[in-house]
Amino acid sequence: MDNAGYTTLGRQAGLLNEMRSVAQNIANMSTTGYRREGVVFSEFMQDLGPDHDALSMAAGRVREMDFSQGPLTKTEGSFDLAIEGDGFFLVATPQGDRLTRAGHFARNAAGELVTPQGHNLLDASGAPVFVPPDARGIGIAADGTVSADGQPVGQIGLWDAADRNQMIRVGDTQFDPGPGGADPLLEGGVVLQGYLESSNVNPVIEMTRMIEVQRAYELGQSLLDREDERIRNVVRTLGQ
Repeated sequence: MDNAGYTTLGRQAGLLNEMRSVAQNIANMSTTGYRREGVVFSEFMQDLGPDHDALSMAAGRVREMDFSQGPLTKTEGSFDLAIEGDGFFLVATPQGDRLTRAGHFARNAAGELVTPQGHNLLDASGAPVFVPPDARGIGIAADGTVSADGQPVGQIGLWDAADRNQMIRVGDTQFDPGPGGADPLLEGGVVLQGYLESSNVNPVIEMTRMIEVQRAYELGQSLLDREDERIRNVVRTLGQ
């Protein structure tokens, strides 16, 4: 296979990665706290010498997360929380602490706020958030302060990754903060009680993007088919 074939194959592999990200975005349009993702293409160039044109190849391997604000939906649930602005909730999982914007929590039998999977929501110091099981009136202020029957009992922490470029998606709505870990967010976001943040996926944009990627892939496949036929013809001619 010559350089044109290798160049096209590299591009096709990148387009497949982009189609996977589009499919994941479309599948999570209704997932609370989901962050849209894309694919970043990079170009590699090689000097082939004075008698040849430079070889340029594209690769789409790097995932890019869109952390823009998603729509807020009012639920009036005491433990439904949304973040307006920057920041993430921090939850403790068996695999380590994870950042998330999915704020649907519940109080377990021990009085701890947990995710639907049973993972503890952490406070500003990294400890589980506790709400007395017998408390009836639960209030959560914009700074995350939790009050039970009018008495403050803790503060939900807002966190961010030390380096967002190192964040790794884990599942649909959680992120591993990366080697630098998570740092407390001192300012930027506010906590809204009785709201949930919806996915920030725009369905119209994703459907348009899917059509564009599909057409680009079909064009690349057509080029590979023509290149394959050309090589076959050359081989047949030389074999005569």
